Amino acid sequence: MSNVASLSVPVGPEDHSRGPEDAKHTLVEYGDYQCPYCGQAHFIVERLLETFSDSLRLVFRNLPLAEVHPHAEAAAEMAEALGLQGKFWEMHDTLFENQRDLSEAALLRYAENVDADVTQVHKDLADGGPRRRVEADFEGAIRSGANGTPTFFVNGVRYDGSWQYESFAEFLQAALNP
Repeated sequence: MSNVASLSVPVGPEDHSRGPEDAKHTLVEYGDYQCPYCGQAHFIVERLLETFSDSLRLVFRNLPLAEVHPHAEAAAEMAEALGLQGKFWEMHDTLFENQRDLSEAALLRYAENVDADVTQVHKDLADGGPRRRVEADFEGAIRSGANGTPTFFVNGVRYDGSWQYESFAEFLQAALNP
């Protein structure tokens, strides 16, 4: 009997998602904004979203590995704070495109660059809501068996294949045409 990990926290309306809600495939990514592998995967996932535009939905959840990536938690909290202003994906993309500089000053500059209300960002961060969201994502990742970043789940089942574009696209295409 195989020991396949499954998503312990179902996708819901509070998740950050891209793509059609009724897509045949829902791809959940647990990622870390400072992880170089997540940075590579970001562009691959963007390409998959283009290729499977009608049949793929992406959900991103935070799994900051703070022991290895000291700026990952602050970056995740900043993305969540901007999510409260409806700018999660703008910040998400900006963080991956600029992951070599995730200092506090850079995070604030990126927030300004996507036209966020920085005063509100400070209030939301001080309130702790973004931190609680990141912690909840992290706990869900651990319960789901995510043991590194990036970790992907396709339709609730952990995808352990290669996440290089060709392999991932072949897997999704085969699943579309069983």
